[in-house]
Amino acid sequence: MTITEALAEIKTIGKRLETKRQFVLTYLCQHESLRDPLEKDGGSREALKRERQAIDDLERRIVDIRAAIARSNEGTSITIGGKTRTVTEWLAWRKDVALPSKGNNGTQAFLNAMRTRIAQIRQANQPGSVRQQIIANIHTSANAGGEQKPSNINVFVDEQELSKESEAFEETIGQLDGQLSLKNATTHIDLK
Repeated sequence: MTITEALAEIKTIGKRLETKRQFVLTYLCQHESLRDPLEKDGGSREALKRERQAIDDLERRIVDIRAAIARSNEGTSITIGGKTRTVTEWLAWRKDVALPSKGNNGTQAFLNAMRTRIAQIRQANQPGSVRQQIIANIHTSANAGGEQKPSNINVFVDEQELSKESEAFEETIGQLDGQLSLKNATTHIDLK
């Protein structure tokens, strides 16, 4: 089975598990004066025992599939932008370094924030802006009534390099997604 098929099976198993868990919760107990609704299936106790065993088996199947995928990912490499990493390493990079996630803004958000911050500071310091007027007044006061000099903004990163870095990052993410899809569709896993 391919990794893509395995991941699809995990989703299907998840739905089956939810149905089985609901069944167990529905028939978990009842008043003793009522007739057992699962009497024809050997009684509620036996039916729940079988369902709980089926739940255990499905959960084990998920673990087996995930373990097989992990083994495969550890032994499969992808090269993007001259960097070769295992699929496991690329997935960790994407999740924990590159893209925003819970508690992590990620490289993508950081690069975007740098570009946005530069644009905001430029906007706030355009000639005629309130900020420029305040700075000009400070310079005039400091020069004891001298001429007002326009203030420039110093940017301490190479903006062309920042733009190239952002583009390269987006290209890496796009290539990674494509390579992962291809690997998942073509890599077969061995369920032990």
